Amino acid sequence: MTLKIYIDGSFYPEPDAKVSVFDHGLLYGDGIFEGIRFYSGRVFRLTEHLERLWESARAICLTIPISMAEMEAAVLETIRQNDLRDGYVRLLVTRGKGNLGLSPDRCPKASVVIIASTIQLYPEEKYQTGMVMVTTATRRMSPAALSPAVKSLNYLNNIMAKIEANHANADEGLMLNEEGFVAECTGDNIFLVKRGVLYTPPIYAGGLRGITRQVVLDICEEFGLTVREMELTRYDIYIADECFLTGTAAEVIAAIKLDTRVIGDGRPGLVTGRIIKRFREITQSTGTPIYS
Repeated sequence: MTLKIYIDGSFYPEPDAKVSVFDHGLLYGDGIFEGIRFYSGRVFRLTEHLERLWESARAICLTIPISMAEMEAAVLETIRQNDLRDGYVRLLVTRGKGNLGLSPDRCPKASVVIIASTIQLYPEEKYQTGMVMVTTATRRMSPAALSPAVKSLNYLNNIMAKIEANHANADEGLMLNEEGFVAECTGDNIFLVKRGVLYTPPIYAGGLRGITRQVVLDICEEFGLTVREMELTRYDIYIADECFLTGTAAEVIAAIKLDTRVIGDGRPGLVTGRIIKRFREITQSTGTPIYS
């Protein structure tokens, strides 16, 4: 089936879905995006994703050309146009068409693109056995340069780290901040478990304000688990009992090795398993209805 892509209020078959070569999202990575999952005919945490999109836009002085309610309707209609019940939405807002100059003032109107399709970030077997990580030499961009809270179209910082992980035959790359503390992985937030307590880096360490991360924090509160947001080093992960990653595309997935050091007993842990099970229950039973 040929996908139908939303571009600025209209739907186009995938072969005809095009943006201008003068779009500053293409020329300069000037724009923002959200990755959104939908399960069993419901969009998961749609409001939270749209709120974060608007916050990113505000941070880079980008005016989204439609209202939040109109954006929600457009996301739902894009999924309906493709007759999907389970999948992934990539929602982009670019600075729009301009000239070859850098200034966004030459872009009179932002452009909205919505793609609804399926996704499998990691092989299914990795959800059973856990992932292998390696620390990358590429550091997470400093908040003094560009806040990691902004989901911008320029992901080159993360991509360079992902290349290092690929070259090391690892499933994922761990990124440190400029002070050497754990920030996040190339596309996921990170948690570890030690003696029944969960630890995760604070947002100021250089990680994204992950929506799946927040869902996991809510699950921990529901379970009565203690979570401490604190600066972590690689050593903390080396000696952890369990480790797992969170992200919209990745969902929740265990990590069982970092830099050749086996984490815990080298298998997904019991706490991780409980959280994954509850996360899947929530995704299958909550969300914004698509077809009602």
